[in-house]
Amino acid sequence: MDWKVFATVLMSVFVAELGDKTQLATMLFAADKEVSKWTVFLAASAALVLASAMGVLAGSLLSSYVNEKVLHYLAGTGFIVIGAFTLYRA
Repeated sequence: MDWKVFATVLMSVFVAELGDKTQLATMLFAADKEVSKWTVFLAASAALVLASAMGVLAGSLLSSYVNEKVLHYLAGTGFIVIGAFTLYRA
């Protein structure tokens, strides 16, 4: 296993998920006194695993058809556009 890639992905996803609407929804479910916290934790974890699996699958399929360097440029441009749009709307 490439531990550098593992750490990079772990920290990137962890930071991206902090304060995300998914985390807020999970907190709301966990706030219900009648609901098992373990059930909420397991369901939220399974949802993140499934969403991540979809991302890995999509990335694998895309890399079969599009050059990796082009994907990096497209992803970078997409993040810049989203950031600029967010700043413009703020």
